[in-house]
Amino acid sequence: MGVEIRLTDRELPVSPIYIDFLAHLLDGRPHDDGEWADQTSEALNYGLAELQRRAEIAAPRVMNDERGRAHIARAYSLLLALLTGDFAPIAELQRRFHFINVIGIPRTGGSYLTAELYRALGIEPRRVPFAVAHDGFPEAGPFEMAPAANSWVRSLHTMAEYLSMVELFFGAQAPRQGRIVVPKKLTKGIYAGGFFHRILGEAVEHIITLRHPVAACVSSYDKSGGLPADGRFIVRSNIEDWCRRDLLYTGCSAQELATMDYFDAYLRYWEQYHYSIATTGLSANRGLRVVVYGKERLEALARDFHRRHGSPLQPGEFKVSQAARQRHAEWIERARPALHRVAALWARMGIPFPLAEVEECW
Repeated sequence: MGVEIRLTDRELPVSPIYIDFLAHLLDGRPHDDGEWADQTSEALNYGLAELQRRAEIAAPRVMNDERGRAHIARAYSLLLALLTGDFAPIAELQRRFHFINVIGIPRTGGSYLTAELYRALGIEPRRVPFAVAHDGFPEAGPFEMAPAANSWVRSLHTMAEYLSMVELFFGAQAPRQGRIVVPKKLTKGIYAGGFFHRILGEAVEHIITLRHPVAACVSSYDKSGGLPADGRFIVRSNIEDWCRRDLLYTGCSAQELATMDYFDAYLRYWEQYHYSIATTGLSANRGLRVVVYGKERLEALARDFHRRHGSPLQPGEFKVSQAARQRHAEWIERARPALHRVAALWARMGIPFPLAEVEECW
């Protein structure tokens, strides 16, 4: 006796990001979302509605193109492999590509390091699509079940599309020590560490970026419109929305969050995020590398990228600010217990936590 389950693109629709990527590819148009690599003008991403609109316009053109249909079929074949545990296609990708993931809470230098990785490989960062290089894709987050939406399935589906994008974008690149290097800023990797570690390969490299929670909080609220006048937490940006989502997921009520002090809410988010780095499977990679935010440290690591990959370029300047230390000296002491709890957990997991460097609070 056999059971056949039929799923169509009605139940598992192609993502707008993938349609938009294919439209650019088929039309031969350069991608126009390369601002992710510009540290000084990094803007908040409010473009989801515009992306959806572009994808709806492009979808018929992509589907009417034989190449477009073939690329979409490839993504669905990878999804089927992920859903059923058919590891052969995944293993083939692992043999062909070497992934380097830059993982850290937002505003910790990950965009700079990812851009320098691309420059070290001879790829202009502004030519790299946001979805290929940055942290919005593939999707991962706290588990959510809603009408017509299962976040685990969404992670599998967008991973399949991302792997197809990797094949298309990097396929013509020259291998280095036998494999093509694929840099990725993977902020969301902490929500499914074991998944990303296993699918991207046991030899995947994870670079963890660390920053003091006070400095990261100041940088986050600066990008979100400033500290609210009443000092209470509010959602105006992607970062603040991720903070809200993660706190609600672990038991904070909406009523409690509405009256919570801004820094208290952010600090709880920061602490939960760093617990997840240690406990969701990323630490299975014993070559995990940790770098603490700071001009000299990040530029030194970028210099290593260029040397390792034979690049003649020097790393770009990394700009830092002393705003956090000057604005909120009282927050430093409030953050200390969370810092020490994270450091203790990481130590038990065998992950270095350079506490003295973090406490410099850049």
